[in-house]
Amino acid sequence: MSSKLKAGVIGLGMGGGHLAGYLQHPDVDVVAVADRRADRRALLQVNHPDFNGKVYVEGMEMIEKEKLDIVSVAVPNNQHMELTVAALESGAHVLCEKPMAMNTAEAEKMLETSRRCGRKLGIDFSYRFNPQSRAMKDMIEQGALGNIYYGRTVWLRRAGIPGLAANDFNTGSGKTAPMGSWFFDKKQSGGGPLIDLGVHRLDLALWLMNSPNPTWVLAGAYTKFGDKWAKKSGLEYTVEDLACAMIRFDNGAMLELDAAWASHIREREHQTIRLLGDKGGMYQYNLNEGYTYQVEYYSDVAGRPFDSAMHAASPAPSAYELFVNSVRDDTPFLVQPEEGVKVMKILDAIYRSAQSGAPEKID
Repeated sequence: MSSKLKAGVIGLGMGGGHLAGYLQHPDVDVVAVADRRADRRALLQVNHPDFNGKVYVEGMEMIEKEKLDIVSVAVPNNQHMELTVAALESGAHVLCEKPMAMNTAEAEKMLETSRRCGRKLGIDFSYRFNPQSRAMKDMIEQGALGNIYYGRTVWLRRAGIPGLAANDFNTGSGKTAPMGSWFFDKKQSGGGPLIDLGVHRLDLALWLMNSPNPTWVLAGAYTKFGDKWAKKSGLEYTVEDLACAMIRFDNGAMLELDAAWASHIREREHQTIRLLGDKGGMYQYNLNEGYTYQVEYYSDVAGRPFDSAMHAASPAPSAYELFVNSVRDDTPFLVQPEEGVKVMKILDAIYRSAQSGAPEKID
């Protein structure tokens, strides 16, 4: 390779991880970043002292003025489609944060643009890149579960609405957190915990279940707490704070999905995924209400029930490293845009079903 790939990052919130990942890659030169928030731009050199590129306020200006090979889009959801399409049309490959878009129509436009421009489009479903998740996928591909016919994937919080500080049930002040309130403004986010948390658990389950095609969903969505907390700060809360769904696939398998920012549960954070196959079962759960995990495997050995636990998973490359490598070597990225579109179709159907109170078909 004669020269380094030129990269730019739009959004320094979640995009801070993208920037750090690119700065560590020997084949990348991060030449520009963009963020509308002055506080994030002011802290750029503190948080990323190795960065010495240009700083923009608007991502669109960065795309227009810089000749980039890679662009990361890590901004509120309602900006994903416009910025991604512009970056692809400029000749850049794009790594977009989850969810892919606000809805299926936007996601399909992003996919069509990627194909038309011959550029790679990756979606940062970060839980696929967890070392344990990669180990679980290896076990499944080697036949440990056999035919997977049922799954349940969950991410529930006791009181964790992005953009609202100190919002527990009894003493919540409703004060606005520094990250702002766009998460619970449907016009900017597209939805609440389903599209924020549930999208991670849904994609992970689909990937581990070998990406079956959904046929229908039956779902519910509820707002019981967020609107009250937001009102204390004079804010409007226009999304759900819990969503649940049953999803059926064309191979007959079923998947249950639960996602909540606020719920009367014991744990601060509760994350699980359970998969049942005709040869074995697998269960991943978070430890100490945090972001470390354990994986257990259940099967029959010599005619007797046998349980085992994963001791360690080998380190796995980050999404940023893998995306750079896929561009550099012209190889497939771990998350294809078609998979992002499938996730959006399911999310759209869940919201439709929750509103109608009836099953919704997915074409």
